[in-house]
Amino acid sequence: MSPVALLIVSFLVLIALRIPIAFALGLASLLTILQLGLPLVSVINQMFASINSFPLLAVPFFLLLGRLMNDGGITDRLLGFADSLVGHIRGGLGHINVMVSMMFASLSGSAAADTASVGAVLIPAMKKAGYPAPYSVAITAASSTLGIIIPPSILMVIYGAFGNLSVGALFLSGVVPGILVGCAMMGYTYVIARKFGIINPKRQSFRQVTCSAWRALPPLVLPVLILGGITGGIFTATEAAAIAVVFGLLLSVVIYRHIRPAALPRIFSDSVIAYSLPMFAVASAGIMGWLISYLGIAREVSEFILSVTSSQTGIFLLIVGFMLVIGTVLSPVTAVIIFLPILQNIGTIAGIDQIHLGVIVILTLALGLVTPPYGICLLIATQIGEVSTPRAFMAILPLIGLVLLIILAGILIPDLFLFLPRAFMPNAFPVGG
Repeated sequence: MSPVALLIVSFLVLIALRIPIAFALGLASLLTILQLGLPLVSVINQMFASINSFPLLAVPFFLLLGRLMNDGGITDRLLGFADSLVGHIRGGLGHINVMVSMMFASLSGSAAADTASVGAVLIPAMKKAGYPAPYSVAITAASSTLGIIIPPSILMVIYGAFGNLSVGALFLSGVVPGILVGCAMMGYTYVIARKFGIINPKRQSFRQVTCSAWRALPPLVLPVLILGGITGGIFTATEAAAIAVVFGLLLSVVIYRHIRPAALPRIFSDSVIAYSLPMFAVASAGIMGWLISYLGIAREVSEFILSVTSSQTGIFLLIVGFMLVIGTVLSPVTAVIIFLPILQNIGTIAGIDQIHLGVIVILTLALGLVTPPYGICLLIATQIGEVSTPRAFMAILPLIGLVLLIILAGILIPDLFLFLPRAFMPNAFPVGG
């Protein structure tokens, strides 16, 4: 059996045997390395090289920040603010769901954390208010994917680190699609609310809106601090994440006092564990990514795709289709690390801007969080809402369709996604790019 076939077949067999993804990646790569007769120290070297990256240090800080947001009572403040803004519109709870996810995404960068924290509050409330249970689960899971689209996105940090791209430019490229996805989901929620005759509460008074805005203002300063600092060249993404954690500690421990100092060691240890699990998958995926380059798979796949079509739009559509399939079985982080060499090689040959390619890939992989069998956000939401996965998936299909339309718009009109990074971080783009 050829090394390429061994790598692919052994990985698929291990997945079929329900071996955890991280171990399946490592074992399949190890078997291939043994067949090639390469030194086993290559395994350790590549695992270390995969995680020996300064930008990756931003990941644990953002994970810790998300935990502080949750335990520090900040999620409740965001819920109150969203309620005062959109709660009176038909489909109010659904709009609140989406808006809180947009605000939560700008603080934590984690989709799964958003699903668990927001879903625990809003899914039962939506069911009680008369929303169909499958839709309550679907809108919660779908809106939580904004966590890896709206900056700061952990996936964008990893994509930038492994693709040698500006994390700040990737952050800015996610702003417009994140807003468009959120608005599209709110529009669909309005249609659902009309269909099922959902009654809305009365509009809150100006004083109530002002009060809730004041309560939510301090945490909402964080996204401005992070993006402003990075785009202004004041600090890197990693330094921004560390500063954001200090700000989060001040809010949750000193100002709001929802977290006692005695609880911090437990929060820190939980965050370390939460960081170690995906990083092990990153290290294992790094070996396979290196093998893909070593065996020339990236070049062969690129040549095959370019033999099918030379149109940039056609290439983008093939990449989107491929990432949709891959996203059903691999986490977005794992998929990026394994297939990034192939994707960037295709982009270089086809003359596609790498930031543009990155935001399209990230948007597409976000859908993998709500498509079975991986679909971690959908699985979390179904458990909270006590709805079967097939019923929830049928309810989420229209929302997936809306996101795909936005992806298509971004492919056809690159400046729709790229005008912000081009304006604020032009150095991230090649001359004439």
